[in-house]
Amino acid sequence: MTKIIITCALTGSIHTPSMSPYLPTTPEQIVKQGIDAANAGASILHLHARDQVDGRPSSKLTDYTSFLPELHGATSAILNLSTGGSALMTLEDRLEASLKFHPEMCSLNMGTMNFALYPMIKKDQIWLHDWELKFLQESDDLVFKNTPRDIEFILNNLGHNITTKFEFECYDTGHLYMLKHFQQRGLVQGDIFIQFVFGVLGGIAADPKNLIHLKSIADELFGENYNFSVLAAGRNQVQMAIQAASMGGHVRVGLEDNLYIRKGELARSNAQQVENLRKIVEELGREVATPEETRLILGLKGKENIELSVSIKN
Repeated sequence: MTKIIITCALTGSIHTPSMSPYLPTTPEQIVKQGIDAANAGASILHLHARDQVDGRPSSKLTDYTSFLPELHGATSAILNLSTGGSALMTLEDRLEASLKFHPEMCSLNMGTMNFALYPMIKKDQIWLHDWELKFLQESDDLVFKNTPRDIEFILNNLGHNITTKFEFECYDTGHLYMLKHFQQRGLVQGDIFIQFVFGVLGGIAADPKNLIHLKSIADELFGENYNFSVLAAGRNQVQMAIQAASMGGHVRVGLEDNLYIRKGELARSNAQQVENLRKIVEELGREVATPEETRLILGLKGKENIELSVSIKN
């Protein structure tokens, strides 16, 4: 088996600040937790921005530049920017930072879908900010838009024009066929990196049988010309990661996907989750890939080709 790539998703746009005091939402917290996660063994850092005042999901360049240059300078890890942002954002908002920064890697969701967050509301939750409860409640009438036209635009403007490689996020079987469609059209070339996503209400459930099924379909569609990773939202994070590692795949952890380290105990940092999973996969006989080894495995353009000399206008 190849060396195993650990991705850490630091903050995301799903959990809200009231859910955990350890969720990084300020620039200083994102930088520190990113550095610590990389030192613990994560070779890819999956990144979203947060509003610097109240921690809500943000796509503003000012919020990205509040942490991205420092994180870029402090670690050799691959910075993977989200093109999903939040389902509340327009496509233009979601892409603004990536089109400015020219990252080595971006995530790309392969289909429009429901993205229901309201089951996370706890009756006894005390909310720190007015926006949080409404943000979760209104996800029952929210569509996460990723049409073929959107996907084509992203592939052309990020992939073709500035040679960013993609982490193709596939939340269900149909997303794999959409990915194959774009490969057949020549818009996706070379080896593919697929992130199987489990446990989001609106996508496929976090069940071991479902991973076997998705892997089987991907094998039929892409043969040996792809790598896969697995993320599972919530309590199934570690179980599904272990299965992925045993199947020769790669893994993702982080407070974007799961706030806990074990049942009933909040993870105190992203690094704690990375360290925990690293120990497990090494016990399975997998060796953790360094950032440079990950760049070779995925065919990335290199840290020196990120554009961070951005002029920001308020």
